[in-house]
Amino acid sequence: MIAHKKEFFGGFAMLCGFVVVLVLIFSPIFKGKNGLEYLDFLYNSISKGSAYYIHKVKEETDKFIGNNVTMSLKMADEKQAQQTAMLFTEGGATADVSGAQLNVSGDLGKILANCLVDADLMYYNDGAKVSGKYGYNERQVLYNWWKALKAADKDLKKQKLFKEAKTVASVIKKTIETSYNYYKIEPQKIGDKVGIVIFSLIFYVGYTLWYGFAILFMFEGWGLKLEH
Repeated sequence: MIAHKKEFFGGFAMLCGFVVVLVLIFSPIFKGKNGLEYLDFLYNSISKGSAYYIHKVKEETDKFIGNNVTMSLKMADEKQAQQTAMLFTEGGATADVSGAQLNVSGDLGKILANCLVDADLMYYNDGAKVSGKYGYNERQVLYNWWKALKAADKDLKKQKLFKEAKTVASVIKKTIETSYNYYKIEPQKIGDKVGIVIFSLIFYVGYTLWYGFAILFMFEGWGLKLEH
């Protein structure tokens, strides 16, 4: 039995309104996307706009130009080793493939400079130049860089070349991973979308409270109460 009809049906009306808005949120009415997809794309674009570190990292890698290293890298298989060898030779190094094993010798600064060129092109969504440069998919190029430099980081540490390893790790984290994860996303400044950002945050809080009060009013209207 409903103890307080006005409160119960008021809460029920709020819940119905909540469901209607929820259906609209999951409808593709935001430039062909639903609300969650639109906001996810928006926040990814804004975060990409503040995640460009390639020029700063280049200042670190340039310090190693003229620093020759020899590295033994274990790849996933022979195909990946063959693909990855091209990345190093493009940077002026020699790369010998033996099965999944890749033995590299060359100027670390020049190797990383070539890596940053590829990462920069991918950051600005110019993957066609990257795939044209090596003859295979641009995402695979960046993944191969990631895999090879992860192995390089490990091998350099074994050789006690810790400064070199630290710079390689910085390239991985600040350029390769960023360019790979944000590929095909157009960067935007938060100032250009500040109105939508503020509205979305206020809406999120208000919408959550809306649901909570709807349930509260329905239960209180039903006659349920919390007692100590």
